[in-house]
Order: sequence, then C-alpha cells, then structure tokens
Amino acid sequence: MMKSKANNIEQYLNELPDDRKEAISIVRQTILENLPDGYDEVMNWGMITYEVPLETYPNTYNGKPLMYAGLASQKNHMSVYLTGCYMSPDIRDQFEKAYKISGKRFDAGKSCIRFKKVDDLPLDILGEAISSLDVNGFIEIVEK
Repeated sequence: MMKSKANNIEQYLNELPDDRKEAISIVRQTILENLPDGYDEVMNWGMITYEVPLETYPNTYNGKPLMYAGLASQKNHMSVYLTGCYMSPDIRDQFEKAYKISGKRFDAGKSCIRFKKVDDLPLDILGEAISSLDVNGFIEIVEK
C-alpha cells in the first residue's frame, strides 16, 4: 500500500495485512500514550496523522492543519513521520543519539523513521520524541 484512500483510521487499519496492522497498531498506541493534549489524530495525506487543528492554528501556508507526526504503511516498509521532532535541531539530535544508543537499526529519511517490524523501533524513545513538543511549542517552531 502506498497512499491509502481510507476515510478513517479503522478503515485504514483494516486495509492492512495482519502483520502490518499489528505493528501499526502498536506504534499508534505508543504515539497516543505520549501525544500531548491539543493534537488531533485523523486520516490525512493518505496516512494516520497527528496534527494541530485549524481551529488552533489556521494560518498555515497551504490551508491544511500542521502535521506534527504521521504513521503509514508504505510499499516496502512502514514509516513514522516525526515532523515536529525534526523541526527542532535539539530534539532531533537527542532523538537520533538515543535511537542509535538503543542498538536498533536507524533507517531514516528526511523526517521519517522506516521500519519493517515493530521490533525495529525503540518504542520508549519514540514516545519521548512524541511527547517532546506540546502544541504551543510546535507552533512557536513553525512560526520561526
């Protein structure tokens, strides 16, 4: 699956093969347990996203909510998008250092971490990265 046309998260999860559904569900639960108040979990851009609602911050360049994080099943891997984490050099450096120390394989793109199975991710470190920026802190970084 590349970009899903699912209208809601349940539909998105049900499109996935069982092994990916389980992995995405575990990572999703980690995100939800660590997500600061004020972000919404929705389907957007063909994946599960965690974003600042337009009611909170309407002045975006494209009229879409600010995406803080995302979770997707791609053709050859799954991805966690850490837009907020990667917009802050300090948080990004701390995250990448902790990730590498964990001994897990660090397979990263511009703002995403790719994984083939949930055991590839240090979920505690992912949770710390997700909890690192509340909505106001993320908006401040965006405005800079």
